[in-house]
Amino acid sequence: MYRIDVGEFELEIISKPGEQIYDQVYAEGEYFSSPILLRTYLSEDVLKTTLINSDGGGTTVHKTSFIVNQNKIIICCGDSLFCLTLPELSLLWRTKADTATCFEIFAHKDNYIVHGELEISRLDQNGQILWQQSGADIFVAQDSSEDNFRLTDNYIIATDWEGRKYKWDFDGNPAIF
Repeated sequence: MYRIDVGEFELEIISKPGEQIYDQVYAEGEYFSSPILLRTYLSEDVLKTTLINSDGGGTTVHKTSFIVNQNKIIICCGDSLFCLTLPELSLLWRTKADTATCFEIFAHKDNYIVHGELEISRLDQNGQILWQQSGADIFVAQDSSEDNFRLTDNYIIATDWEGRKYKWDFDGNPAIF
């Protein structure tokens, strides 16, 4: 669970909540493998409670699975990214950004870089996919101590299950190590 101060209100984010009553539900697909509860508060008063869910693999809430600013949250959930207004938690857009699971999202200039299980993607502010790249295997390292995804000043570097390294510039072009 995360509880974040966002200006005059607070945002709470909970993976796989037990709660069953929501003001709004934004769910796609048949399976609830990654439900996420978002709740906004003013002081201790609840403003809105929203549940999001999407098909795809299980997503957990962690420090790089969402981006928050004063007006919105962009959050990984299953195979998709959801963009919701703050503090109303109204859906601005939803984009299926990976065939399987979206793990992480990073801001890059006016866009977003998404580390997915099968694809690395760049999306614009409106959730439109600008480009996607895939590899020979999933972008998850067998050794959990290995840094299997990172952004440098000029490149995106990812490692797949078999230890193969991939490097792209921010326009999605392959780069040589």
